[in-house]
Amino acid sequence: MNENAAAAASPGRDPGRNRPGRWAWLREVLLIVGAALVISFIIKTFFFRAFYIPSGSMEPTLEINDRIFVNLMVPGPFELARGDVVVFQDELGWLGPAPVVQQNPLQDALVFVGLAPDLASQHLVKRVIGLPGDTVSCCGTEGRVEVNGTAIDESYVSEGAAPSDLPFAVTVPEGKIWVMGDHRDASADSRYHHDRGAGFIDIEDVEGTAVAIAWPLDRIQPLSTDEDVFARVGEPSRPATGVGHEGGGR
Repeated sequence: MNENAAAAASPGRDPGRNRPGRWAWLREVLLIVGAALVISFIIKTFFFRAFYIPSGSMEPTLEINDRIFVNLMVPGPFELARGDVVVFQDELGWLGPAPVVQQNPLQDALVFVGLAPDLASQHLVKRVIGLPGDTVSCCGTEGRVEVNGTAIDESYVSEGAAPSDLPFAVTVPEGKIWVMGDHRDASADSRYHHDRGAGFIDIEDVEGTAVAIAWPLDRIQPLSTDEDVFARVGEPSRPATGVGHEGGGR
């Protein structure tokens, strides 16, 4: 076949010539998406995870429908501190039976890689008031919560709410923490459960500390631990033990 015949047999550009280029582009996009999902899964598993706020027990710090990012390295490589806002598993049954939540496959995938909160998870969000060995009580002569005998000025408590409407006095056992919500009038926290022996939270059940509000857009902001509130609190006068109740209760 001469050159003219070859040209006649294949007039113009070959429509299949660009196929390898298109497949290469698609493959690159899939690799990028796959890498992003793997990175998101690793971040969700070891570093940060998203959680949803379903109630007003932490107002005004956290509002209903807020989405927060939680640092999973506390506790772990880093230690808990008084004032930390923590997310913990509801191993003590404070929330009752787990809700049934219908999610589509896309939502399940986003939850799996950590880009969306798991709405069916049984977790709570509260603020750490007492660490192992701490004595926490309310309300003293100044009408405030006291930690190791020092009255604290809780600037994060919801406006108009009393430090506590229940009197209590406890010593936090080893491996436990005492937690309270910022909206004291609407938070069924350690105060409401300690008289039944279940007011202390195992440190092992803590998923991490809340570090930022990620959604909605007008609420995006980092979260403060309010360490200054506890700046004057001294160390416990005695080591933590397995006994936690000193009196008080509902």
